[in-house]
Amino acid sequence: MSSETNHGHHTEPTGYASVPWSVAASATLHCLTGCAIGEVLGMVIGTAAGLHNAATVVLSIVLAFVFGYALTMRGVLRAGVRFGDALKIALAADTVSIAVMEIIDNAIMLSVPGAMDAGLTSWQFWAALAFALAVAFVVTVPVNRWMIGRGRGHAVVHAYHH
Repeated sequence: MSSETNHGHHTEPTGYASVPWSVAASATLHCLTGCAIGEVLGMVIGTAAGLHNAATVVLSIVLAFVFGYALTMRGVLRAGVRFGDALKIALAADTVSIAVMEIIDNAIMLSVPGAMDAGLTSWQFWAALAFALAVAFVVTVPVNRWMIGRGRGHAVVHAYHH
């Protein structure tokens, strides 16, 4: 059974199978941008400040959500949507995608021996972080494809991209 998504002045049937992988990858790349900014900033701040790994991970997750939502809200606000409504749209559009990315990339960072303690000048830290974000992207693309096919996730924001 397919759902319907409103794209401005017309309605199109959607479903998981009808969503091109390129659309899902594009939505995931958008999400990855905000997540990566927050994740890297959190890891850098936590590592430079000598925070415990748990505190560094929490900081990274919080900043990933903040930057992820902020990037989505930026475009929605430009479309003339009020702040409160733009926040609701960003929450609906990005929460699952960001959560999946954060679970994956932080699990990888914590599972690579010594990565969290390697320090900012270590290739091990940066290689593990890059690998973690890449794997998070790959895992999240099908999640976003499934959500878009059901009129959720990035599909919620689509009407404001024009």
